[in-house]
Amino acid sequence: MRLGILGGGQLGRMLALAGYPLGLSFRFLDPSPEACAGQVGELVAGDFLDEETLRRFAEGLELVTYEFENVPVEAARFLEARLPVLPPPKALEVAQDRLAEKTFMQSLGIPTPPFRRVDSLRELREGLEALGFPALLKTRRGGYDGKGQALLTSWEEAERAFHALGGGGLILEGYVPFQRELSILGVRSRTGEVAFYPLVENRHQGGILRLSLAPAPGVFPTLQQKAEIYARKAMEALGYVGVLALELFQVGEELLFNEMAPRVHNSGHWTLEGAETSQFENHLRALLGLPLGSTLPRGHSAMANLIGVKPDFAQVLALPGTHLHWYGKEVRPGRKVGHITLRRDTWEDLARDLPHLLTLAQAPEPV
Repeated sequence: MRLGILGGGQLGRMLALAGYPLGLSFRFLDPSPEACAGQVGELVAGDFLDEETLRRFAEGLELVTYEFENVPVEAARFLEARLPVLPPPKALEVAQDRLAEKTFMQSLGIPTPPFRRVDSLRELREGLEALGFPALLKTRRGGYDGKGQALLTSWEEAERAFHALGGGGLILEGYVPFQRELSILGVRSRTGEVAFYPLVENRHQGGILRLSLAPAPGVFPTLQQKAEIYARKAMEALGYVGVLALELFQVGEELLFNEMAPRVHNSGHWTLEGAETSQFENHLRALLGLPLGSTLPRGHSAMANLIGVKPDFAQVLALPGTHLHWYGKEVRPGRKVGHITLRRDTWEDLARDLPHLLTLAQAPEPV
């Protein structure tokens, strides 16, 4: 059985590597002929919006999925008229617009930080009068890893940021003094079966995820239950199939929705060695209507991203319990080129070795 993946980055690459033991084969569509997933499967290089390219890509496929959320919705809908596209394009549509995303979550009774639409300086001023400083001004579309947003602490900063971010099509969000960022990965099958991974704590540097800890230390069962309720509501409302990631702010015993990713997610990479079934395998099981695998953790795991650096492989692998995942990408500043996972039986043992892991990843201590 051959599956199509829109996007040819590391997530597509890891999906294929998880699918080969299941007897699957893969074809990727990506604008770049150098896309790293092309090293592990057939790559069609072309524009997502070129209909002839889409027809060529779709030929002989059983279904299509995607590995990043900025695939044009038009491409997903074009393909959906010819074969199953999962998760459904509606999920892409919601996730690509931060205003639509937060409005959708609020309609389900899921709390979010306060927000306002901003298409003019007048709307920006009115929003700041309502939400106060500090506040975050973000583009509604595009932007990732901290790009496309600005922290506002004064009206002068706000006016400059408004023009720098395009002068419209923006969202203003009230600043939330959260304790930490958590994420929940849920997976829903074509059969309606649902499973959840434990909450993960995510630590960032420069807007880029540097470190994930799983399960998140100090999480009470009520917080896990709340996150699962949020994810289940979103998946059911969207008729979702596959892995869905929700990024959340913890404020005391409350969880506020921040963003969703309708795909396998960076904060789930720990599942490759740290869970009974990886997020990648469970995504594929869900698409095919196969029974979902156990999401139970194997002890405690940490995942450190490799950002613009190539570590000494021998030093990494010399630390017991580590696994190196190199994506086969050219090393450039700020680019995710790999990750390291570290697994221990107890949280205390994992915490003891975290500084060593970060040193191996050549990363400063994230905050």
